[in-house]
Amino acid sequence: MSTTTADTRYAASTPSRTNVPRRSTRTTGVRRWVLCLLVAAATLALLLPIFIIVFTAFKPVAEVNAYPPTLLPQQWTLENFRTIFDQLPFARLIANSFVFAGGVTLCALVFDSLAAYALARLDFTGSRLLLVLIVASLMIPFQATLVPIYQLLADLGWINTFAALIVPRAADAFGIFFLRQFFLALPRDLDNAARIDGASEWRIYRSIVLPNAVPALLTLAVFTFVNNWNDLLWPLVFSTGEQMGTITSGLTLLTGPSGIVPYGVMMAGSLIALAPLAVLFALVQRRFIASVATSGLK
Repeated sequence: MSTTTADTRYAASTPSRTNVPRRSTRTTGVRRWVLCLLVAAATLALLLPIFIIVFTAFKPVAEVNAYPPTLLPQQWTLENFRTIFDQLPFARLIANSFVFAGGVTLCALVFDSLAAYALARLDFTGSRLLLVLIVASLMIPFQATLVPIYQLLADLGWINTFAALIVPRAADAFGIFFLRQFFLALPRDLDNAARIDGASEWRIYRSIVLPNAVPALLTLAVFTFVNNWNDLLWPLVFSTGEQMGTITSGLTLLTGPSGIVPYGVMMAGSLIALAPLAVLFALVQRRFIASVATSGLK
């Protein structure tokens, strides 16, 4: 009887274990919902400018200039898109943007990867000093080099040509440093095994290093393409006519007299300029994930 009484008292004084998992599950569920709401709010805040661009592009002029402003158009129209193609050689501007941004991206991938390979995999005198100078060049403001570059290109007769837009940006200090850090993470045993088999440095660079650096190359390609596609100052300085302009520089020509900006037409042009970037990012993102998943298996 005493043993049964003691067990009964112990069971009564011990808290039920079934309540603990329920409380922890409820707390976890509440935290998850709060986190989801915060993420959703942050996502909407980030996407709000995109929504404004899309909806304004389909608004008539009266709604664009109406006060108080509205987010959704009451009357959808395509007049802004017709206007921008009538006022500007927009197809030519898009083609120029692809040539400019794509040319700079291809050149940067080639020259940056070559320089990064030399700094990461080859031992030569002055390599550390050269790396320090490359990194230090990142601290020089872009505007400080604009006038000397313009004078040099003017002496070469390259103003208002694709060479002026692409050649000065064929290599980038950030891209060299970024790829060098990635190349350092690759095991040197691959290089040594290839050298034992008689492979040259060019063969090692082309057949071993580059295939294993696809994620880094894709990342650099996205950054370089987007930055040059959205650049405004560089095309404005080195292209003097509509036939050599890009989308960003062409949109500045839409400003009317007395500084009046047709915001509907401007947003329509911005939406067209944004579409290729969205498609490119979607394609590269899937390839990037596949490259990360198969990295090291080549």
